[in-house]
Amino acid sequence: MKDKRKYADRAAYMIRAVTRRRKKLREMAIKYKGGKCAICGYKRCQAALEFHHVKKGEKNFGLSSRGLTRSFDKIQKELDKCAMLCSNCYREVHAGKTQLSAVKRIEK
Repeated sequence: MKDKRKYADRAAYMIRAVTRRRKKLREMAIKYKGGKCAICGYKRCQAALEFHHVKKGEKNFGLSSRGLTRSFDKIQKELDKCAMLCSNCYREVHAGKTQLSAVKRIEK
């Protein structure tokens, strides 16, 4: 017998499942990058940690919530091109107020 359910019947479940997976992948990504800001060491709130692509030309995809729908192997390859920064340091780097040291750029 053919399943007669449609996406609309399961939409709420699917949205919750994708949200849970993205959250889990983000937690794994933060752990993979050391769990703290590469500049100041901030680690109190995971929501305040962001992934900064060190070289813009090497960016294949963003690691925002939409980027976290890929396999973790693909995410790891993209994370290797990034430094994890807190929100303040991230904005200071983009504003040109702070720079990542050569040591921080090599960090995995």
